[in-house]
Amino acid sequence: PHHNKTMQEGVPTDSVALEAIEKLGPWEKWRIVKNIAVLGIAFMIHFTAFHGTSNLQSSLHNDGSLGAYTLACIYGSLILSNLFLPVLVIGLLGCKWTIVVSFVAYMPYIAAQFYPSFATLIPSGLAVGFGGGPLWCAKCTYLSIIAEAFSIATRRKVRTDYLIVKFFSLFFVFYQLAQVLGNLISFTVLSYGETESAPVNGSVIESSVNISATCGANYAAPIHQEAQTAIDLKRPEPEQLNRLTGIFLACMVAASISVALGVDSLKRYNMVRKAPDNRTSGMNTLVITLRHLGHKYQLLLIPITAFIGIEQAFITADFTKSFVACGLGISYIGYAMISFGLANAVAAACTPYITKHLGRRLLILVTCLFHAALIVFMLLWTPTDEYYKYSIIVACWGLADGVWLIQINSLSGVLFPGKEEAAFSNFRLWEACGSVIMYSASSFFPTFHKLLFVLGVMIVGTIG
Repeated sequence: PHHNKTMQEGVPTDSVALEAIEKLGPWEKWRIVKNIAVLGIAFMIHFTAFHGTSNLQSSLHNDGSLGAYTLACIYGSLILSNLFLPVLVIGLLGCKWTIVVSFVAYMPYIAAQFYPSFATLIPSGLAVGFGGGPLWCAKCTYLSIIAEAFSIATRRKVRTDYLIVKFFSLFFVFYQLAQVLGNLISFTVLSYGETESAPVNGSVIESSVNISATCGANYAAPIHQEAQTAIDLKRPEPEQLNRLTGIFLACMVAASISVALGVDSLKRYNMVRKAPDNRTSGMNTLVITLRHLGHKYQLLLIPITAFIGIEQAFITADFTKSFVACGLGISYIGYAMISFGLANAVAAACTPYITKHLGRRLLILVTCLFHAALIVFMLLWTPTDEYYKYSIIVACWGLADGVWLIQINSLSGVLFPGKEEAAFSNFRLWEACGSVIMYSASSFFPTFHKLLFVLGVMIVGTIG
C-alpha cells in the first residue's frame, strides 16, 4: 500500500504548489525568466574575466611555466571539489549564496595577476577550483528547480524536462559569449595604444625568420631560448596588464553583486521542492562515481572524455603560447580566441540538428576525421604573421570542440538513464584529469609531441 500512498500525496502537492505560485501573482513567470536572465548574464560577466585571464596564463607567466601549473592547480582542485564539496556547501548556504560565495572564491586568482608569483598564483588557483565545484552544481540545481516552478506556473502546459533543456541551452549561450567577450576585452586593452615600433631593419627580418623556425609545432619551451625571447619581445606593458586585471576584477565584483541583489533565493520556490532527501553527501558522490565505473560503456567513454579535457587544455595553454603569442604577440591571444568562442557557440547551436540528420555515430566519426586533419595541418604548418590564418585554425578547433562536448555530454545522459548524476560526475572527473595531465606536462614536451599525443588519444577514444 505504501507505493499507492505516495501516488496520492503527489497529486495534491502539485495543486498546493500551484496555489502557492498563484499567490505570488500573475507576473511570477516573468520573475522566473528574470532570474534566469540575471543568472546567465552574471555568469557571462564572471567567466568573461576568468577566460580572458586564463587564456593568457601560459604565455604571460612562462618562466618556470608558472601559468601552466596554475591552470593545472585549478583543474586539480576542481576534481576534488566536485567530489566532496557541492552537497556540503549548497546544504549550508543554499543555491543562490553558494553562487555568490563561489564567485568571490574566484577573485583572488584575478587579483594575483597584479603580483604574479608561485606564492600568489598557486593558492589562488586552488581557491578557484574549490569554488568551481559548488558553483556549477548550484547553477544546475537552481535551473532545474526554477524550471519545475515555471512548469507548475504554466499549469503543466510545458513539461519540466523540456524546460530544463531550454534553460540550460539559454544558459550555455551566455556562457559561450563569455569566451568571446573575455578575449575581446583582453585584445582591446592589450593592443590599445600599441605603437608600431620599427626597430633597425636587420632585426625585423631576423625575427621573421625566427618565427617560422621556433613557433608552431616546432616550439619547445625548455630547449629554445629564442622561443622564450620571441614571446618576451611582444610582451604587453605592465600598466596595460594591470588595467586589464582591474577591468576583470570589476567584472567579477559586478557579477557577485548582481546575483546577490537580482536573483531570488530558492526559498521563494520551496513549495516546488519535494521533501529534501540527503542521499548525496560528499563521500556519496565519490562512491557513486566510482561504482559507476562498473559499466562497460563508462569505461569506453573515459578516453574520449579525457580527450576533451586534453584538447581544451591544449588550445588554452599550448596553442596560445606556441602559435599565437610566439608568432603574433601576447595581445593577439584574445584576437585568435574570439573565433574559438564564436565557433564553439555555433557548433553548440547546430549540433542537435546535424545529429538528427547524420546520426550520432556518423557525426562523431566525421568530427574525428575533421579534427585529425586539423591536427596534421597544424603539425606541418609554419606560422606566419598573418592574423586570419590563426583565427581560421582556432575556429575549426572550436567547431570540433563544440561538437565533442555536446555529443559526449549527451551520450553520458543517454547511455545511463536515471544515473545522470554519476555519469556527469564521471564526465567532469575524467575531463578534468585530461586537463591536468596536459597542463602539468605542458612545459616538458615540445608542441610537436603534444599534438601527436592529442591525435593518439582522440583515435583511441573514437574507437571506444
